[in-house]
Amino acid sequence: MVESIPRPATSPASASIGVLLVNLGTPDAPDPAAVKRYLREFLSDPRVVEIPALLWQPILRGIVLNVRPRKSAHAYRQVWTEKGSPLAAITAEQAGALQARLGDAARVRWAMRYGNPPIARELSALKDAGCERILVAPLYPQYSAATNATVADKAAEALKTMRWQPALRTLPPYYDDPAYIAALARDLGAQLDALPFRPEVLLLSFHGMPQRTLQLGDPYYRHCLETARLLEQALGRPELRIETTFQSRFGRAKWLEPATDAVLEAEAKAGTRRLAIAAPGFAADCLETLEELAIRGRAQFLDAGGEEYAALTCLNAGEPGMEMLEALVRRELAGWI
Repeated sequence: MVESIPRPATSPASASIGVLLVNLGTPDAPDPAAVKRYLREFLSDPRVVEIPALLWQPILRGIVLNVRPRKSAHAYRQVWTEKGSPLAAITAEQAGALQARLGDAARVRWAMRYGNPPIARELSALKDAGCERILVAPLYPQYSAATNATVADKAAEALKTMRWQPALRTLPPYYDDPAYIAALARDLGAQLDALPFRPEVLLLSFHGMPQRTLQLGDPYYRHCLETARLLEQALGRPELRIETTFQSRFGRAKWLEPATDAVLEAEAKAGTRRLAIAAPGFAADCLETLEELAIRGRAQFLDAGGEEYAALTCLNAGEPGMEMLEALVRRELAGWI
C-alpha cells in the first residue's frame, strides 16, 4: 500500500504576496532598562559599529550601556506618545495605509530591525498566512551597510530557520527616485508655505555616519548629497539658501560633516535669524527628528541668537509619502501582481 503524501499548507492557487516594511528600531518603553536592551542589540551589530568585538564589547558593556541608557531614556520620554514610540506608531500607520492602497493584491506587515516587532517573526507571520513571495522594504532612501544591508542580513538569518522558504525581493534605495523627490518637494513645500515666517535657510539634515564608512566604499554620503541636490532643484526656491548637514554624532571617531548642531550655532552667530530644518533621510519622525532637531536643535539655534525656527515633519503617513511608497512597492512587485 502506497503511503499518502501530505497536502501542502497552501497551494499555488491560494498563495499570496507579502510586503514587509522595515524601519530601524525603538525601545519598548522610555525607561533605562528598555533602552539598555535596545542599545545592546543595536550597538552589537557589526554593521553598525565596525570595531572588532573583542575591543568593542568591553567598552559597550562596561561604559556605554551603563551611561547612555539614562540619557536616551530622558530623550525618549520627551517624545513618547499614547501609542508608544513615535517611530513604531508611524510605521504601523504607514503599513495600514499601504494595505488600504494595495487591497487584496498583497498582505502588508511591518517590523523593526532592532527591538519589536522583529523581522524574523513578521516574515514567519507572512509565510504562515500563505505568502510565498515577500517584498522586504527597508524604509531607508539612502543606502548604507549599517541600514539596508543589515536588514538583508536579518532577513537571510530568518530564512535559515525555515524549511519552506518564501521567495524574497528587497526594495532598493530610492534616494534619487523621481517619485521620492517629488513627494519630498510637495510635502516640504507645503510645510514651508504654512510657516508663520519666511526662512532664510533650509537645512537638510541626514543621519550621520563615521567618516570611515565613506572611505570603505559606503555610498551613503554620495546618496545624501544627490538627494539634496535633486530636492533643491525640485523645490525651485532660489530665495531660500539650502544646506546639507549630518546629525547624531556618537563616540570619538570623525563623522561626516558638516555637523547639524555645529551649523545651527554657526548660522545664528553669522546673522541668520529665520531657519527651517528638514530630515529627508528619515521615512518617519522619531527620536532623532522630534527630540534632537525639534527640541535640542531649536534651543541651540535660539540660544546662539536665532529668532525663528521650524523643524519640518517627515513624510510619515501623509498623502505625498504614501503615494510614493505605493508607487515604489507596486514597481518592485511587478510580475508578482
